Amino acid sequence: MTTHIALDDLAVAALVVDREGRVQAANTVAAELVGAPAEGLVGTRLDDLLVPVGPDRAPGAEPGPGGSDVCLRCADGRDVPVSVDARSSAGDSAGAGTKVMVLRPLAVGGRSDAMAGPSGIEVISTVSHELRSPLTSVKGYTSLLLSRWDRLSDEQKKTMLEQVHHDADRVTRLVNELLDISRLETGHLQLRFQTVVLPVIASSVVEKVALEYPELECGLDFVEGFPSVLADPDKVEQVLTNLVENAAKYASLKGMTVSGTVSGDSVAVAVADTGEGIPVADLPHIFTKFYRRDQGRPSGSGLGLWISRGLVEAHGGRLDAHSVVGRGSVFRFTLPLDANGRTPS
Repeated sequence: MTTHIALDDLAVAALVVDREGRVQAANTVAAELVGAPAEGLVGTRLDDLLVPVGPDRAPGAEPGPGGSDVCLRCADGRDVPVSVDARSSAGDSAGAGTKVMVLRPLAVGGRSDAMAGPSGIEVISTVSHELRSPLTSVKGYTSLLLSRWDRLSDEQKKTMLEQVHHDADRVTRLVNELLDISRLETGHLQLRFQTVVLPVIASSVVEKVALEYPELECGLDFVEGFPSVLADPDKVEQVLTNLVENAAKYASLKGMTVSGTVSGDSVAVAVADTGEGIPVADLPHIFTKFYRRDQGRPSGSGLGLWISRGLVEAHGGRLDAHSVVGRGSVFRFTLPLDANGRTPS
């Protein structure tokens, strides 16, 4: 059996490194974690991949078998904290003096400083708390329907089932948020690139949000012939839904606008509201985990904007916010027109 096959049998990221500190082979998990093809990692110097943690660690210092903590330098410039277990290779195919290095991501950070936040235990605790309310509602309504079905009117049954359906959607969203957190923090997020027509997605999102907020008045402003992009349609819809719902919760339901612009090699989609705006002191915190302002109609886990920024950055774009107190806020994200070197059709 060759080294490459043996490495790909592992469910963790693994590298084979020679005595000079160069990568001889990498498995699929390691390639996905770095964000580069496995064959592209061959020949890379170890000290170009692993960044020392702390002032006492010298660049290029090789981790020992004790599980040293360093940061893995990814292809997109991110530094992902990892635990490294380096062991001498006993396989002849790996060559004399080589080592197999197992990399295990540490879930302590994100894609940027704004995404850093509480530990995984705190994430689970918060989301578990958010799950209790819809699950209690579902349990209550289904129990009532089962025990009093013959005594309830059709209108009452419909109202209860609509609430169960709404709460089930809320549970699904919270579970998906948990999965997104894990994938973003470990670098394992998988995007399904397709041709995406942003005005169509924007229209669909506004219609769906209006079902929950009947008083919503949100206009669309996309020029005719607005270019398509290569992106993951589900993730783009998730980001846009988070932004429109965020404006509905914290700003005014009137006078909202979703607009699109083209600039150079990227497009931008902006959600503008006419609410009270975000105070300067709060603005730096809105993309952190669990942050929810006291104003407006806050609900949910406080993870939507944090996840949205991660999803946009995974596409090679950027999400930011601008606000003027008393006039409203604008959340704007960009997407490249030529994702991963491919041209939209």
